[in-house]
Amino acid sequence: MDVHRSPAPGSAAGVRQALADAAEAAARAPSVQDTRPWTLVVHPDRLELLADRSRQLPATDPEGRELLVSLGAALLNVRAFLAAAGCAVEVDRFPDRGDPDLVAVVRPVRGDPDPDLARLADAVPRRHSERRPYRAERLPADLLAQLTAAAAAEDTQLRAVVSDAVLRLLGRLTHQADAVLTPDPYRADRPRRWTPDPFRPGRSGVPASTGETFLLLTSRRDDPVAWVRAGEALERLLLLLTVRGWAASPVTQVMEVPATRDHLRAALTADAHPQTMLRVGHVHEPGRAPAPQPPRDVRHGPLPDGRGGTRWT
Repeated sequence: MDVHRSPAPGSAAGVRQALADAAEAAARAPSVQDTRPWTLVVHPDRLELLADRSRQLPATDPEGRELLVSLGAALLNVRAFLAAAGCAVEVDRFPDRGDPDLVAVVRPVRGDPDPDLARLADAVPRRHSERRPYRAERLPADLLAQLTAAAAAEDTQLRAVVSDAVLRLLGRLTHQADAVLTPDPYRADRPRRWTPDPFRPGRSGVPASTGETFLLLTSRRDDPVAWVRAGEALERLLLLLTVRGWAASPVTQVMEVPATRDHLRAALTADAHPQTMLRVGHVHEPGRAPAPQPPRDVRHGPLPDGRGGTRWT
């Protein structure tokens, strides 16, 4: 995808092309277990983002929290691509109380595009979850400050988890959550053998990977709007880390089990709700990174398996 290929965004053709590119970018967003639980409807003057409840995971996501986090990530990609095309935007989240599955409507409007978002658009096709082991390396202070500001721009809060006591707690809660989630038949088909355990305890009882950085994303509220904003913040962080050359992967088990998520909140973020966690670092063998995925063209209809469809009007 070339984010600079659109005609002048002020023209009708330019707006239409910008929306087309934004819809393509949305389909590249991370989503819970790669379900891509959204439908995009592209109009001449706006883009609608709808939840596809047929893709919801009832066993691990009965409330649809992770589904809406996924849609928030797709929404951030839309915003970034429109900014890169020179469009300012108006975003209306949950505009119709009678249709809770209409998650957002994005309209190009007169004004200046967000330069910070525009700089992230080129990272959309390069972003991927890096699950291989990381080197023992902390985030530099300037990058952590940049990530914290990016999270705040999406109405969320970010904190780095570095203390041994909290890492031990996260290890215990992650293993407790895994014990609950393992019997789920959907997860039984998706074994974790290929995923390193970031909380494997070392001799001291502290997780062996304490050189990595874990970032916890929280929100003041815990409702559908907050879940979507958390998804927007998550993707903004992932794109920013990609731009800066850092690897990241979500650590989601604790958030998927109500008891462990509540325990984490009580112990660590009593004034906020934990939404997701990221493991950040550099891989041991950076020269052997996965090959970039080929562009996924969704502009002519849904993907072959029916996920992440796009409709045109």
